[in-house]
Amino acid sequence: MVELSRAHLNTLKRIVIKVGTSTLMYPTGAINLQRIEKLAFVLTDLKNQGKEVILVSSGAIGVGCHRLKLTERPTTIPQQQAVAAVGQSELMSLYSNFFNNYSQVVGQVLLTRDVIEFPESRTNVTNTFNQLLAMDIIPIVNENDTVAVDELEHQTKFGDNDSLSALVTELTQADLLIMLSDIDGFYDKNPTVHQDACLFSEINEITADLLSLAGGNGSKFGTGGMITKLNAAEHVLNQDSQMILANGAEPTIIFEIMHGENIGTHFLKKKS
Repeated sequence: MVELSRAHLNTLKRIVIKVGTSTLMYPTGAINLQRIEKLAFVLTDLKNQGKEVILVSSGAIGVGCHRLKLTERPTTIPQQQAVAAVGQSELMSLYSNFFNNYSQVVGQVLLTRDVIEFPESRTNVTNTFNQLLAMDIIPIVNENDTVAVDELEHQTKFGDNDSLSALVTELTQADLLIMLSDIDGFYDKNPTVHQDACLFSEINEITADLLSLAGGNGSKFGTGGMITKLNAAEHVLNQDSQMILANGAEPTIIFEIMHGENIGTHFLKKKS
């Protein structure tokens, strides 16, 4: 069923899609190749419809762990950076191969927070995004994990790719952020524990009560939790944009979202 508040989604032009590590990896730590291939198909088709598409992808460390046959995510910063260096090239190779099946060119954009904080480099990054989109190239964005540091709260670190996707939405003045995760949307309680958990179909403001409902530290190979998704949604709302949080198990769900189906949680400001 098409929701009235979502009926306009198909008219939006510039779309940011964020996929988490849990979407790209099996719980075993192996790469979910069929999901990456479907994602390439869906995003290329959106592009063929006339949309401008930007992909923010987690998974570098997860893919690196798989490539190096590691069973656990490394704990030290140098180890994580080394694994990310391996995983980043592997991940882009996978994306390039799958997108190439649909004759779609992709380009890698690696970001650190300091690039966005300084006006000149921020302008350069914005120009790069706009030029890539003008050339019909789909940008694939990730944090530059090989140089970013989180334990020391260094200024170069975004903290997670949920925050990064919200900042990319701001940088590119995108109309919509679709955040694909391993959960159907935002619930009033943990649906894996409580059978009576209720899904929020629409949220217009991020309140302290909502933040108190969020919890969890993310998946085995990822870092994000529900609190980071709410923080990202708040950032998007402050930019007068919109966000959909939905389950990325089946990437073709993006088509249904764009057609206004009542899927996931829709974050948007109420117009006065």
